[in-house]
Amino acid sequence: VQLVESGGGLVQAGGSLRLSCAVSGLTFSTYDMGWFRQAPGTEREFTARISWNGGTTDYADSVKGRFTISRDNAKNTVYLQMSSLKPEDTGVFYCAASQFYSSRLAAQYPYWGQGTQVTVSS
Repeated sequence: VQLVESGGGLVQAGGSLRLSCAVSGLTFSTYDMGWFRQAPGTEREFTARISWNGGTTDYADSVKGRFTISRDNAKNTVYLQMSSLKPEDTGVFYCAASQFYSSRLAAQYPYWGQGTQVTVSS
């Protein structure tokens, strides 16, 4: 199983980035997908998740209205569109997969990518 994130980088506050996570080695269309952020010295924290069929999404309060999670099951890829970025959004963003069911808890997800760094300057 491989989850490979991309799209991170350095952006000014107020800017936008689109993260992608390409998944292989599992039946992507049966997996809920989540995005988590980890700032230095902190635990991974929930950012957003999307159900296996894309019918349900969930966001942390801190990103609601600014971030959008989506997926393309034909491309085995999940996306995180991030807008109006703030310096406090800085961290390593990880995508994660959990079959059929997910929650906001990182421990729920058995499969993880290696992460992509997002840095928002003020």
